[in-house]
Amino acid sequence: MPNKENIDLKTMQDVGAITFSALKHAEKSVKPGAKLIEIAKIAEGYVKENGFESAFPLNISINNYAAHYSPRLDEETSFNENDLVKLDFGAEKNGFFGDCAVSIDLSNNRPEFIDATKEAIENALSIIKHGVKVNEVGAEIAKTIESKGLKPIKNLGGHGISINNLHEEPFIPNYNNGDNTMLEEGMVIALEPFATNGKGSVTDSDIFEICSFNSHANVRSENARKLLNAIETKFSHKAFAIRWLSDIVPTKFSLYSAINELIKADAIAPIPALIELGNGIVSQTEIELIVETDGCSILTK
Repeated sequence: MPNKENIDLKTMQDVGAITFSALKHAEKSVKPGAKLIEIAKIAEGYVKENGFESAFPLNISINNYAAHYSPRLDEETSFNENDLVKLDFGAEKNGFFGDCAVSIDLSNNRPEFIDATKEAIENALSIIKHGVKVNEVGAEIAKTIESKGLKPIKNLGGHGISINNLHEEPFIPNYNNGDNTMLEEGMVIALEPFATNGKGSVTDSDIFEICSFNSHANVRSENARKLLNAIETKFSHKAFAIRWLSDIVPTKFSLYSAINELIKADAIAPIPALIELGNGIVSQTEIELIVETDGCSILTK
């Protein structure tokens, strides 16, 4: 976790602000009939146009998909009028990451899902300060979500954020998990409540369009070597979308063949889309903040 000496507050504020702006910019275009890939291009293009990089691909997770769904390059999927959509995104600059998420109910008749995670954030913010235990934050989140007749997802949660590391300790649970780890002044954390009418747990699906770098490996094909070189250069500290590599290997079959070769060589790891274990609808809200002596300051605003 970052200590106070390593915090470049101005950069963190800038990254948080552009993350929030990109997400809100993309949110306006989430409508029935709009294609997922177009929304991804809006958010990712927005940060690029403003002099930042994407911290990770835009996650567009719908209904029972909780997280880590990102569209393929040629994906034709579009939103429909009954979808509950989660957008999760972050900008990056000089190793500083933003992380923020919103939920959009295109049906307009599931207010409890939207309210549950938004109010969970608000109530958690009211108690966060130096010395508060992470299980106390989790208890506040769970109490709020359960008051809406829903369940918190227990195997997802918030996390610490440090330079070149989007997910690190402490884990911020969405329920009282008994962890007495205390928040400390100067910690940068993401609060990330998920609410569902399902079983309250997620599992890996068989879909992945996001990967992360593991280590250098000797691979046979020229395409795999080209991809690995680009991944090591550009994405050694952050997740990437397979579609981001289509300029290196433009043919779809060749691209995915090379990706599978890198996975088998343990050079990269797939990050599967997460699905609710009981196929329940899932909502999500996320903000990034910095812990202070007597409270906290939101960075993604």
